[in-house]
Amino acid sequence: MSKFSNFDFSGKRALVRVDFNVPIKDGKITDDTRMRAAIPTIKKILTDGGSVVVMSHWGRPLKDIKKDPSKTFADFTLKRIQEHLAELLETEVEFATEPAGEEAQLKAVELQTGQVLLLENLRFTAHEEGGDADFAEKLSKLGDVYVNDAFGTAHRAHASTAVVADYFAPENKMYGLLMEAEIIAANKVMNEAQKPFTAIIGGAKVSDKILIIENLLDRATDIIIGGGMAYTFFKANGGKIGSSLCEDDRLDMAKELLAKAEAKGVRIHLPSDSIIADKFAADADTSTSTNTEIPDGWMGLDIGPAACETFSKVIKDSKTILWNGPMGVFEMEKFQHGTKAIAEAVVAATKNGAYSLVGGGDSVAAVNKFGFANDVSYVSTGGGAMLEFFEGKELPGIAAINK
Repeated sequence: MSKFSNFDFSGKRALVRVDFNVPIKDGKITDDTRMRAAIPTIKKILTDGGSVVVMSHWGRPLKDIKKDPSKTFADFTLKRIQEHLAELLETEVEFATEPAGEEAQLKAVELQTGQVLLLENLRFTAHEEGGDADFAEKLSKLGDVYVNDAFGTAHRAHASTAVVADYFAPENKMYGLLMEAEIIAANKVMNEAQKPFTAIIGGAKVSDKILIIENLLDRATDIIIGGGMAYTFFKANGGKIGSSLCEDDRLDMAKELLAKAEAKGVRIHLPSDSIIADKFAADADTSTSTNTEIPDGWMGLDIGPAACETFSKVIKDSKTILWNGPMGVFEMEKFQHGTKAIAEAVVAATKNGAYSLVGGGDSVAAVNKFGFANDVSYVSTGGGAMLEFFEGKELPGIAAINK
């Protein structure tokens, strides 16, 4: 069993870092996935007979208020999620109007068995993102045990995600259930992958995904490249891409990646055709084109039917699948077919015994949109953190627990 599952929280006050940076519109939470993901961790502590101090960030209040004077701290307060957290936990939740001051200290000390205290937005002070040691030490005094269950922020060396762990003995700091599951899933793909191992990499820019692709060249047997980033590869090889997205300053990099892949025996799959449009809009006129002959004034906004068929076959023949990034502008109905086809292929491979991990905000949004979240092996809650993990970087939030 895991360290967290084995730990007896009876009589302990646990300081739990979660990622409750959920979307809120007109005061209402529009997607509580991140909150629900952390509930088992909190409930385990309460069931053991412990109490919980919950801390999280929401948005970037200091920067956003500076940019837009019409915004106030009330637009960023975690008070807005207090009631919903109480509903999810089926218990009352106290609230501290600041994250680490005297009020938070007093309310934390008064917590009884089974009680929960939610702290105000950690980013109301610059000390959080600055990784301030004094601020981290004040936070540490709120709990006997530190539990990091915020994989989505594990790549940040912030006070609450990394520095605070320095103030707890090794036996009193650990990952929560969500964080454990994320690390297990990521390790299964990166270090224990059965082959064929196919990585599906999409999104707008090659520059955003260069490190992950390079790291995967030593692990994957096949790499599928889609989305806007694909057109940089076609232009690098002399193709006509019309008005499609392209990073002209990355053409040499694209060529080098293809050469490296060939040298390592990794098969790179680029889409043979695209759904093209005469403008970037939901009501655009569309057509289908090969990706080396896109007419002037037209742009590729989704992979085409031939690419869907080719990519789907590669995916269905795989034993391990990593999906990071959509194949097109799936938010618009006319350009969602490619991403949906990839999702269906991943689901089919999973049903056939493959291990599939979907990571990255847009990929996760896609599987949720098409209703496939329960049909893949694992859906990661950590966009940037998952990306940096697959780039081979050490994540501060993980390293801090392992010290």
